[in-house]
Amino acid sequence: MAPATGQEPTDSTARSITRPLDLTTRRRIRMSDYPDDLRYTAEHEWVRLTGTVARVGITGYAQEALGDIVFVSLPEIGAALTAGAVCGEVESTKSVSDLYAPLSGPVQARNDALDANPELVNSDPYGDGWMFEVEVDPAAVDTLLTAEQYESQLG
Repeated sequence: MAPATGQEPTDSTARSITRPLDLTTRRRIRMSDYPDDLRYTAEHEWVRLTGTVARVGITGYAQEALGDIVFVSLPEIGAALTAGAVCGEVESTKSVSDLYAPLSGPVQARNDALDANPELVNSDPYGDGWMFEVEVDPAAVDTLLTAEQYESQLG
């Protein structure tokens, strides 16, 4: 997650979520907010692997930094994703941020419930707020961060 190219924050509260949050906000996010059964990216996406299908969403840290999410643009089913490439956008009341593919592979499913209820990303980022599923080589998931590594890179 990072601000979309050419998008400027519209007010002084907008910020890229790649920068640390203020200490008041950071205290609300605990290690329990980063489930151990998931893998993470430095860009604040999470991955839950089931067989060869990886379910993807954004982390509690990301949704907290973005604020109220009002729109989500997801990749289409069948789209071939490349790890690290932009594959969608998340729009909040603060900014528009790119969504990055954590792994390479074809999109198998997308969470169409987010079209009508994008706030699910805020209320349940690791559950009903998931974004899309991609078919992957399971070994590729091992290249992603563990919960402990993800939390430590937040600084």
